[in-house]
Amino acid sequence: MHQLIWFRTDLRVRDNTALCAAMQAGPVLAVFLLSPGQWRSHDDAPCKINFWLRNLASLQKELQALNVPLLIRHAEHWSDAPAVLAGLCQEQKISKVQVNQEYGLNETRRDRAVAQRLAALGVDFTSHMDHLLLRPGSILTRTGGYFRVFSQFRKVSYQRLQLALPSCLALPEPQAPLGIESDSIPTAVPGFAAPSVALQALWPTGEAAALERLDGFVDQHLDAYDRQRDLPAQPGTSQLSAYLVAGVLSPRQCLHAALRNNRGEFETGSKGAVTWINELLWREFYSHILVGFPQVSRHRAFREHTEAVPWRQSPGELAAWQEGRTGFPLIDAAMRQLLATGWMHNRLRMVVAMFLTKNLLIDWREGERFFMQHLIDGDLAANNGGWQWSASTGTDAVPWFRLFNPITQSQRFDPQGHFIRHWLPELAHLDDRLIHAPSAVGSLFAVTDYPAPMVDLAASRERALSAFKNLSAPEPGHV
Repeated sequence: MHQLIWFRTDLRVRDNTALCAAMQAGPVLAVFLLSPGQWRSHDDAPCKINFWLRNLASLQKELQALNVPLLIRHAEHWSDAPAVLAGLCQEQKISKVQVNQEYGLNETRRDRAVAQRLAALGVDFTSHMDHLLLRPGSILTRTGGYFRVFSQFRKVSYQRLQLALPSCLALPEPQAPLGIESDSIPTAVPGFAAPSVALQALWPTGEAAALERLDGFVDQHLDAYDRQRDLPAQPGTSQLSAYLVAGVLSPRQCLHAALRNNRGEFETGSKGAVTWINELLWREFYSHILVGFPQVSRHRAFREHTEAVPWRQSPGELAAWQEGRTGFPLIDAAMRQLLATGWMHNRLRMVVAMFLTKNLLIDWREGERFFMQHLIDGDLAANNGGWQWSASTGTDAVPWFRLFNPITQSQRFDPQGHFIRHWLPELAHLDDRLIHAPSAVGSLFAVTDYPAPMVDLAASRERALSAFKNLSAPEPGHV
């Protein structure tokens, strides 16, 4: 009898909990399900699906070295997964299916349905915690609830991790050849056009490339992370999010790399290392929120009373934001970065999200969906958490009366306009003062064809404050 590892968002062989467990238990086959219908319903970006497929090809080579064949099966929607996996288990005489746990509502329902179908065949279904450092439900408040405030979650997380730091698992030893051929990996799936060669080149695939990027960041940029992470023109961030979302890297590998650089310290030593570890825990926090408050998987606001915000319906303004035609250079440069690279600098994600939800008063769900449709690192928990934070509808969110001014944000974090000049070459001739607010130049628009600001910042700010101020007070326990 064989073991089966079902790969999902864990496309690696190193430090892979389910793979190690399966290979310790017996001869192993691997499978990946192509589910384009489900991916479309989740608004997954074409560049993200392409990244997965390219990483699958790399994973297949790594598995080949372990004599583990990788099979590819088609399950258009996750509702098809139970039948497809049941058929594979019967075909290959599988006694147990091992997976690494995923936490979205649809993912949980899918796994429950698969487990029930396999149980009827006498096939065991075992899931492992692998995608996170701490199991959801293991970090709770004194009253037994999930944390709603990050600082409190972080404090308890530090205590738990310092007492029992999860270790990285060694690469399994190769098994005896099974005589089963791997399936070919498709280079594309229907409905997901391949991104440009230039975009693909920005995101090399495979564990070796991911670990090289991790090591390079830790060695060269980690100590300055706290000072440079907000500067979009500087290489101050890790750009590892796509690898974490696809599971080409594990959070344990990232945490151990940071701790090695910081002599094992979580809260002292290098400020850059401490700040980056906090960012890993923000990722953790939002995944725990996904489990503890499943309404966020249903496109609902975490703060229920904010469902009453009178969001504006303005397709023209939404399109201008999406296409980088707002007339605010930092906003437009950020949106062009997203469209060209499948990624956006984290500081700019907050700035453009707040502009859409506050200055334009357009529903955060429109922005959340657009980001998922274009991000190579699109992740439900992190993307939803970030958008609801900016919109003041989420857990531990920015106060509703706080709005980022895109001009002052630009002046503060891109003072010489290097980022803007790169993405908006039509403004490159402007000096360091005018490039942040070109509307101050008399006839500039006729020359450069750059649009005038689409909204008055002061007036739109007052509109947003009025919309939020008039909401009913939240009920106790829902703040």
